[in-house]
Amino acid sequence: MPWKLASLSTLLAVALLSGCSSTSESTLEPAAAETGHDRCEAKSAEFAIGKKASPELLEQARTRAGAQIARILKPNDMVTLEYRSDRLNLNTDANLVINRVNCG
Repeated sequence: MPWKLASLSTLLAVALLSGCSSTSESTLEPAAAETGHDRCEAKSAEFAIGKKASPELLEQARTRAGAQIARILKPNDMVTLEYRSDRLNLNTDANLVINRVNCG
């Protein structure tokens, strides 16, 4: 008999606490919608082609492309196969000169 009372009180407590949690659809928006950027435009960052890669140039290219994040990729760098429409990639040669700009 005591276990039935404990089970019933536990069930009642769970039911009361579930009413305290709230999730509205307006608060569950993707992060891209908060910032206004959901894609990058690689064409806007093509000014970097032929220049030596640097953190300053990376930030300028990221800003012009409208990307959330950016990275410099050297010839033998390992990369993930994950596609991100909000990421800018600056591909370089062995001398760190940018030879290709793309999003993903």
